[in-house]
Amino acid sequence: MILSDRDIKKAISIGRIKITPKPNYKEQLGSCSIDLHLGNHFRVFKHSSYPFIDLKGSVDTDQLMKEIVVKKNQPFIMQPGDFALVTTVENLELADDILGKIEGRSSLGRLGIIVHGTASIFDPGWIGRPTMELGNLGVMPVALYPGMRICAFTFEELSSPVEVPYRKKKGNKYAGQKSALASKLSREVSKGVNIRGIAAGDYQ
Repeated sequence: MILSDRDIKKAISIGRIKITPKPNYKEQLGSCSIDLHLGNHFRVFKHSSYPFIDLKGSVDTDQLMKEIVVKKNQPFIMQPGDFALVTTVENLELADDILGKIEGRSSLGRLGIIVHGTASIFDPGWIGRPTMELGNLGVMPVALYPGMRICAFTFEELSSPVEVPYRKKKGNKYAGQKSALASKLSREVSKGVNIRGIAAGDYQ
């Protein structure tokens, strides 16, 4: 069940959803979603320094990216085809029976700006600043300003609380993050496990 505007407010009031700083409902609340704001710490690929990404390579994926801090009132220019990781201004915490989904804003989508590639779900028990996978699918550069409303979150109520919330999940990669973190998929691959969880030695 997707939460309506009144249920989002109720969930926030009793602490099942925690958003810090406290949202301005008049500005941010939609019929069944709540907008969050763009942070100012962006991580971009150093594509001129490395020929490709090798998840089994010796270079950690974090080293493949650099951080750009955008000053107040200055824009971050998304060129066509660009990709960047950035968090929201807000910190988000979800109860063990609430799932969050991040979505783009229609007005930005019409300019070609997307806020996630595939990672739209935030598991029950999530805590931290949500990271967006910003991309520009359009044909013109777009200036994005930290502090602008960048994405919308919807929330769904589970049939029961999960047994293991994300923040308590063994090996979780991003719980409690305060800034955009590079992909940690190489940790899985370096252990000799492919994306389906089959040991590399099992291949014939």
